[in-house]
Amino acid sequence: MSPHPTTVEPWVVAVDGGGSKTDVAVLGLRTGTVLGRHRGPGCSHHSMGIPAAVEVIAAAVTAALTAAGVAASEVVHAGCYLTAIDLDDEQTALHDALSVLPWACTSLVVENDVFALLRAGTDSPDAAVVVCGTGINGAAVRADGAVSRIVALGHTSGDWGGASGLAEEVLWHAARAEDGRGEPTALRDALLSWTGRTSVYDVILAVHRGELSVSTWWARTPEIFALAHESDPVATALVLRQGDEIGVLAGSLLEGVGLEAAAVPVVLGGGIGASGDPLLLGGARRALAVRAPSAVLSIVTAAPITGAIELARAGALSTSGTAPR
Repeated sequence: MSPHPTTVEPWVVAVDGGGSKTDVAVLGLRTGTVLGRHRGPGCSHHSMGIPAAVEVIAAAVTAALTAAGVAASEVVHAGCYLTAIDLDDEQTALHDALSVLPWACTSLVVENDVFALLRAGTDSPDAAVVVCGTGINGAAVRADGAVSRIVALGHTSGDWGGASGLAEEVLWHAARAEDGRGEPTALRDALLSWTGRTSVYDVILAVHRGELSVSTWWARTPEIFALAHESDPVATALVLRQGDEIGVLAGSLLEGVGLEAAAVPVVLGGGIGASGDPLLLGGARRALAVRAPSAVLSIVTAAPITGAIELARAGALSTSGTAPR
């Protein structure tokens, strides 16, 4: 354990909790100095339930506090930016569950992790963010506090794409390629390679019977992009459509806060979004230009925890009235 400085310093906890990892930082309120960090496993309450998600977050925070030599009672504010908080009741339930913990009981903010990614990508008060990873989500903010969001519950809420959506599309196109309803595509052979099956028919039955899960193919998304760059027409169409969806989402979010005519940053993150694929980015920029011609799309290069740190410290300062140094 590394003891923190002997001067009295209120401490802040920042959490960026995603589906695959939970990053925590412990920082000084006045100086902003990060004294302790920890990375734990993913904490999506959609996949594990709220009690288990809270356990993961609590363990990661405890480890970061231990690394910093900071007691939970010394924490004056915690900012938790977590995946899959898209409904008010989810936000309330997670806030209630976390607020009883000793490091969160003084002051706590619980929000969707898109806001951490937004602040990791830009400090502009007028901006938008699109996250394209397992699924797709986004938000736009305006300097006066107005926010535009989507529900982000997948196909049910009008979303398209992300690794989960692309995996479903691969199966759909492979099925049609095999039975003649669709055009031939190398995605069919790729799917058979992923599953070890000899026909798409066998894959379809295995998925239907619960013997195979489409989620096991989410990590294969880079292979879809590779086939697109090898000029497979179906794979190319999927990548271009994903880019178009990113641009359309960003434009609609900006329209939601009246910034569609403004020269504002749109930051793009997530495993797919941050890939830098030229087909994807070209499609995204073309679609964005139709809805918000002056907006500027860029990829987030900083880790989302940096945005969570900025937001958590700002929240603590606004609550305490402490002046930064």
